[in-house]
Amino acid sequence: MSAPPRPGTPDRTPTTHQGHTRVDGIVFDMDGTLIESHAVVPAAYRAAVLDGGGPAPSDAEIISGYPLGPPSALLAHLLRRPATDADLASYHAHLAALAERVTVYPGVADVLADVAARVPVGLFTGASHRAAEILLDRVGLLGHFRVVLGGDEVPRPKPAPDGVELACRLLGLAPGRAAYVGDSPLDLRAARGSGAVAVAAGWGHQYDPGEAADLSAGRPRDLLSLLC
Repeated sequence: MSAPPRPGTPDRTPTTHQGHTRVDGIVFDMDGTLIESHAVVPAAYRAAVLDGGGPAPSDAEIISGYPLGPPSALLAHLLRRPATDADLASYHAHLAALAERVTVYPGVADVLADVAARVPVGLFTGASHRAAEILLDRVGLLGHFRVVLGGDEVPRPKPAPDGVELACRLLGLAPGRAAYVGDSPLDLRAARGSGAVAVAAGWGHQYDPGEAADLSAGRPRDLLSLLC
């Protein structure tokens, strides 16, 4: 039996119902979880690096730099110098121009609308807040979220739990009463570190079945089991 929470601390234990973990809110990752953007994002970074006078990085080089943090950190790495406001503006402009090529994973839009009608829904992404707004607005998902939080708004990138914890706090939830849904191992480690229910988006392009998760969802509709 788990120990009761200490006085003055939030209850971080999800309830269960009919054998399922039940949560009071869900926070989502974005790229690879809600939207397919694996070609668009590297292309925007590459264009911004070229605009800034740097060498053209490959997709693999860009993707391998995602754990470094938000766009300012990755651009600095790729440009081999500190990123400027102009570099960030260039990246966001190229992202907006390419955003029409982004697609929503099948089933995500309907499930997201269903979940948002029932519990508070937030988003925490390693991308910048501006990038999240650009992409979510372009695919028609932005209005479902009460909170949109970018990697440029927290001290440490995933797998640190900072973003998941802050998103939950902004939603008025203790992390242990929420789920964080993401496709990558970094997402799941951030969720576990925060105390949230770690849900693997099995349809995402960085999904690793060997990474520990509280729930592995094979399709978006499986997430509804968290609410009943």
